[in-house]
Order: sequence, then structure tokens, then C-alpha cells
Amino acid sequence: MPRQYKSLPRVFVDAPLNAGNAVELGRDQANHMVNVLRLKEGEGVVLFNGRDGAWLGKLTAAGKKGATVQLDVQVAHQSPPSDLWFGFAPLKVGRLDYLIQKATELGAGTIQPVITEFTQVRKLKSDKLEAYVLEAAEQCEVLTLPRVAPEIDLRPLIETWRTTQGLRRLIFADEASPSASPTRQVSELDGLPVGILVGPEGGFSNAERQLLLAQEFVVPISLGPRILRADTAAVAALTLVQSNIGDWR
Repeated sequence: MPRQYKSLPRVFVDAPLNAGNAVELGRDQANHMVNVLRLKEGEGVVLFNGRDGAWLGKLTAAGKKGATVQLDVQVAHQSPPSDLWFGFAPLKVGRLDYLIQKATELGAGTIQPVITEFTQVRKLKSDKLEAYVLEAAEQCEVLTLPRVAPEIDLRPLIETWRTTQGLRRLIFADEASPSASPTRQVSELDGLPVGILVGPEGGFSNAERQLLLAQEFVVPISLGPRILRADTAAVAALTLVQSNIGDWR
């Protein structure tokens, strides 16, 4: 998106976006624009919906209970959806929102909660996870929101992987692997669909690790000589993949 629009607030809407459209904001969105950001009628806003790119508009009919944005011009074309699959063991609130936001910022296309033996949180509210995604997308110029999949236990995920994921390789952040650079292993997957799997605080159990290592589609990697927190490991693994075989190149 052009630099001159980067300071403007970005708002996700479900409505179609076209030049001349008048888009009504929801009550919460209008309240945030008018009462929190103190925007006034005539000030600029950028809208996106995950389908039509980003559009510049002006706030009109701004009130405490509602507001309308009159669209003017498209300022960014819609980006294609990411094919990167990201699986993680859910964390406690506070670290969970950080992890979801960073996965969104770093280009995950599917965000998949995976329940493991040592998972801290086993029941998730999908609306909360989607809110974390939306917040990150609005702040970081993400145009295509990743899909948040329902949580699944690790064993059925692995047992049905070939059926559901086809040729996709699964990069497994294995804290028990000898410390070594993972760059070569990841680079060898260039051109293939890939997924990333990061475990919980406390890591995978021995049985889970053996299950993963027994699969021909699993690629175990080391993330260095130090034990990383689960959310740190997620950022490291996503960065590794995007910088070597992803959309950072």
C-alpha cells in the first residue's frame, strides 16, 4: 500500500468494495473510529474485506452509534491466499494472542490448534482466535485473513495427513534434535507445500515424538542450542520458512 496511506486506520468489513460504494460500519467499529480514534467526518479510512484489496474512503455520517465510509479508490490489489499451514499447541491467554497475531503477520494461511499430551489449554473459543487474527491483519496490512481451523488431537491429525494434506511436508520443530542449522533441510522443500508444527510448553511427549519421526512426510528440524518458549519457537520457525522458501524472497 502506498506510504501516504499507512498512517490511516484500517478496518475489516464483510461488504463488497467498489469505487463509489457507501459502506456502513458496525457499531463497535464506528465506536472505535469516532470515540477512540476521534475521527471526524471527511477524514480518511482504509477498508479491506479479504477479497477486493484495500480501498481508501472518507468517513461520513459519523456518530456514536454508527458511521459510513464512502469509498474512493483502490490503494492495494488483493493478495493471493497463503498456502502455509501452521499448527501449534494452544497456550494460555496472553501468550496465545501473541502467537496467533505473529502467525498472521508472518503469513500463515491456515492456523491449526493441535491438542497434545502437554497442551495447556484444551478448549478454545474460535471467535477469540479470529479476533486475534483480525486485530493483527488490521494493524499490519494483511489483506487475506488466514483460516482458523477447529482444534484437533495430534494423533488423528498425523494419521489422516496424507488424506487431508496430500503432498504437503510437515516441518516439525523438534527440541530433542541435535543443534544444527535447519536452513539446508528447509531449502530442500522449495516448491513443495509445507506445514509447520510447534509443540507446547514442555514439548512433545516421547510417544508423540516417535509418532512424528516415524512419518515419511515429517521433516524434523532444530531451532538452535537453546530451549525456546513455544511462542518464540513459532516465530523462529515461521521466519525460517518464509525467508528460505516463502514469500520473503
